[in-house]
Amino acid sequence: MRPKSFAGIFAAAPSVALATLALTISRDGPAFAAQEGRSMIAGAVAFMAYAYCAKILMMICGKSALGASTLLILLWLGCAALLWLVWLR
Repeated sequence: MRPKSFAGIFAAAPSVALATLALTISRDGPAFAAQEGRSMIAGAVAFMAYAYCAKILMMICGKSALGASTLLILLWLGCAALLWLVWLR
């Protein structure tokens, strides 16, 4: 894959999130949609931590993309679990 092809994937995410929230409001109500919105925010924060650490590992430490992403998937999951325990539970 070319790096430019990833831009389209990440650019579509906010639109998909908004459409999902709109459908959730109409189907399950605003209280459930609020919980889903908070979950989306927690996932985005966990992804930002993952992306920042991946940048450091690949650009500064010279790790390969496969090595960095394999190592950091645990960081992403751990950060998301911690945010769930602290903020969403």
